[in-house]
Amino acid sequence: MNTNSNTYTFIFAIILVTVVAGLLAFTAMSLKPRQMENIRNEKMQSILSSFGVDESRDEAADFFDTYIKKQLALKEDGSVDESVKAFEINLKNEIKKDPSKQRFPIYIAEKDGKTIYIVPLQGNGLWDSIWGYIALDNDENTIIGAVFDHAGETPGLGAEIRESWFENQFIGKKILNTPDVFTENNFVSVKTVKGGAKADDIHGVDAISGGTVTSDKLSEMIFERLERYLPYFANN
Repeated sequence: MNTNSNTYTFIFAIILVTVVAGLLAFTAMSLKPRQMENIRNEKMQSILSSFGVDESRDEAADFFDTYIKKQLALKEDGSVDESVKAFEINLKNEIKKDPSKQRFPIYIAEKDGKTIYIVPLQGNGLWDSIWGYIALDNDENTIIGAVFDHAGETPGLGAEIRESWFENQFIGKKILNTPDVFTENNFVSVKTVKGGAKADDIHGVDAISGGTVTSDKLSEMIFERLERYLPYFANN
């Protein structure tokens, strides 16, 4: 074949593209198990971090079962759906369903002799998804920790939701007006306050300066998600 012909060039290009595509597909398939493992480990790491157990991503799996004693998938009425594994729920897809069809994962941990309830969060930020976990003390009212993350918030502004200075503000805040009353009228959640929360505000934290929309979206996410768990807490 004439190596200077258009036909040769065309055939060579097809073969090259096919080989490269095959190699990329093989590499992607080979790496997929490792990628899935990393995703699972990162999820475990975030859950543990929400109540103060800080381990590396690779070590999180070794500590997860030590602290997490139950993983429940709840129905809208607060009852447990035994047919669904909580850890396998894709919350980003789940929140698109009608609440009556959703399953609400909750993780129950034990640390220093206390029971802790970890509620996963998922919502929409200014530009893309935001998510996280909030850990409640044994009273199911006091926040003992929170972790947040985002897919595309603005660096230095909305992206600050994942920084420890912001997350640590939630520690000690309350989600109820009156303890042990798990009704919609008594549920307040915790909100970001533009300009800064007052020192005695047990339901407010400082909003991010310049990140008002992300702060508001985060408040909405926390309220919407926590409210779904009131039936469970009321009967637990």
